[in-house]
Amino acid sequence: MKSALKISFVAAAITLGATTLVAGGKNPIVGGAAMFPAKNIVENAVNSKDHTTLVAAVKAAGLVDTLTSPGPFTVFAPTNAAFAKLPAGTVDTLLKPENKGTLAAVLTYHVLPGKVSAAAIAANAKAHGGTATYTTVQGTALRFKKSASGYTILDDKGHSGRITIADVAQSNGVIHVIDTVMLP
Repeated sequence: MKSALKISFVAAAITLGATTLVAGGKNPIVGGAAMFPAKNIVENAVNSKDHTTLVAAVKAAGLVDTLTSPGPFTVFAPTNAAFAKLPAGTVDTLLKPENKGTLAAVLTYHVLPGKVSAAAIAANAKAHGGTATYTTVQGTALRFKKSASGYTILDDKGHSGRITIADVAQSNGVIHVIDTVMLP
């Protein structure tokens, strides 16, 4: 069951920080492609030109079947630019077959079990002194704090990033696009 909860993306029609979704409950355009709430995480992600590295990583980690399952999942989806910020050679090393376990751990660190909307993150943060904390499928916590530009995602190792597009609805969960790869 744990492997069935490995990756997810976050979606809904609300505002989180500087990103406002289209009125009428329509999903935003992500990576130049329409995201359809009737399609699953993988079906939508493969069409985003900003998530080709993530899609390759999901395939290399053997998580495609998981992310096409009913879920639901919440996925914090790093963009290609986020992967490019990693030290030189990191992505190539992670994509090697002998590093499948490490890659799966990195990817599942970006996934929450269930469907967690931006509104739920905001309400959780408000109820807990400004910080919302969630345990990832990988087993480590991520924290979310309101910042001047929206919501910041933080981990216990000092990594931080930003949610750039919130609440992208999927048939099996929701995707939140982030600008940093979080490393467990």
